[in-house]
Amino acid sequence: MQKIKFWKMSGAGNDFVLLSGGGRKTAALKRLAVKLCARKTAVGADGLLYVNKDGETSVTLRYFNSDGSEAFCGNGSRCAAWWAYSTGLVKSGKFLLKTSGGELAADIKAAESVRMRMPDVEDVSLGHGGAWSKPVRSVHFLDTGVPHAVVPVYDLEKLDVGGVGRLLRFHKAFGTQGTNVDFVRVGGGKVYVRTYERGVEGETLACGTGITASAVALALTGEVKSPVTLVARSGDTFRVWLKPSGAGAKEIYIQGPAKIVFEGEILC
Repeated sequence: MQKIKFWKMSGAGNDFVLLSGGGRKTAALKRLAVKLCARKTAVGADGLLYVNKDGETSVTLRYFNSDGSEAFCGNGSRCAAWWAYSTGLVKSGKFLLKTSGGELAADIKAAESVRMRMPDVEDVSLGHGGAWSKPVRSVHFLDTGVPHAVVPVYDLEKLDVGGVGRLLRFHKAFGTQGTNVDFVRVGGGKVYVRTYERGVEGETLACGTGITASAVALALTGEVKSPVTLVARSGDTFRVWLKPSGAGAKEIYIQGPAKIVFEGEILC
């Protein structure tokens, strides 16, 4: 047993345990993700962030879901950026995050508000083929660093996100690895989003890659225009900028909240 210093982070209710230093290997990080993210017996979180300095103007980030699977995470990346800046790991408010989704420019716009570049989207499958059951009418499928199915629905509030999301998450139309699922409704010039996250295996209060996927898919169908204002399940507001490019989009940026909730030590 050893004491591990950690920070609890929140990106619009999407919560994370952040670690830094120690030269931790992949196997150890996977184990720590499962252990530390357990809500009943440890800190509790949707995922684990492992952040370290990489020169004067960049930091490295590895992200692990609460089940130990490694992935790219938009909200986690913005939280890592805010932590790196607010704790003095980097001095400038503009720097690079080196992630599994690529080297992404981060820009601290204000206290607890980060604007960040997202990976380009090469191809969006609008009206993705598949046999769908009610209340699903159509699905758009794309990759914003991780795969997302964007599903327009009439009644977002009453939707059984856990049940319907679980069915779509493992649907054969999305391959053997499955997908994250974003249920969306457009109203009053905003996009309202609820997300079932793969790896967490449940609904989260916000999802950065899902917010981005929703903005890109709906912009390509002509329902919204850049910059897109989106509202997560937590009630927090995001903005996404993008340029349609062929069947996809480029120059994608997301801005939203990121904060340190608390810091502490845990025996592990």
